[in-house]
Amino acid sequence: MVVAAAAALSSLPSTSCAALPPLNPTLLRSPFSSATRNHKSKPFTVFAMSGDPIREWILTEGKATKIIRTSPVGGGCINSASRYETDVGSFFVKTNRSIGPSMFEGEALGLRLMYETKTIRVPRPFKVGSLPRGGSYIIMEFIEFGASRGNQSALGKQLGEMHKAGKSDKGFGFDVDNTIGSTPQINTWTSDWIEFFAEHRLGYQLKLARNQYGDSAIYDKGQRLAKNLKPLFENVVIEPCLLHGDLWSGNVSADESGDPVILDPACYYGHSEAEFGMSWCAGFGGSFYKAYFEVMPKQPGFEKRRDLYMLYHYLNHYNLFGSSYRSSSMSIIENYLRMLKI
Repeated sequence: MVVAAAAALSSLPSTSCAALPPLNPTLLRSPFSSATRNHKSKPFTVFAMSGDPIREWILTEGKATKIIRTSPVGGGCINSASRYETDVGSFFVKTNRSIGPSMFEGEALGLRLMYETKTIRVPRPFKVGSLPRGGSYIIMEFIEFGASRGNQSALGKQLGEMHKAGKSDKGFGFDVDNTIGSTPQINTWTSDWIEFFAEHRLGYQLKLARNQYGDSAIYDKGQRLAKNLKPLFENVVIEPCLLHGDLWSGNVSADESGDPVILDPACYYGHSEAEFGMSWCAGFGGSFYKAYFEVMPKQPGFEKRRDLYMLYHYLNHYNLFGSSYRSSSMSIIENYLRMLKI
């Protein structure tokens, strides 16, 4: 999910901490022709304008009177990223010449909902639209990053506060389907978390592996696990929390004041522990978890579920980047089959 608000990090590929093949690093976002909506609301107006809609927005609704300069910000292979410097400050812009606005719509909705919790800093989204000759763009706040990645305790505390504040009365899911890397992430509203995770997270990835690689072994074993998850959730209270959804080191930074910033989300409402599914390359330390659990107390069996949530992302890496992630995925599945004696 490449980028998000300022220079340095926008060149990092999202969704992976390994070196990626030249094909598609992160924002390997899926080329949906249009996002499947689970709700009728449209938080962002999307329409095509003649000329240059990005400049037009900046010089009208963005309240700038002149654009001083534009400069590229190292982006991925799918999206281009630029900084627009104006007399009222800078804007961060991502464009994609081949994908419609649905991809950026999903990103903007997630950013807006996280922003509205007023708990942790995220780049504020301003505008999503279509480009006149095809493709789409998103305009957002430009955040100048500091020299360090910030304070781990502050990150843990603020992330916990976001999970505590961002609740849903619709169940588990999201108002739009979005992507995790280039993989579609299905967010159909579901009342039961175990059902949601089994079908729309593990089940979807397992079907992709079978269809893409003919991997019936990982599909069959994975489905056995997906159908028998309940023992892992005994005595656990699960509330739908607003999740960033792709929280690894490439999507975490700090602003010039040292305050945490999280970027480039794949948001949905889910079990708070699912946020740590990318912890294998997030660099979260003891102070992070200590501060987080002071806000969101640790649930019984947390350690038993940790690998389950990692499995979703390992499977996604397998589907995106190939066989080097298969053994880790299969190992997690087989360990759970032995643990659960199924």
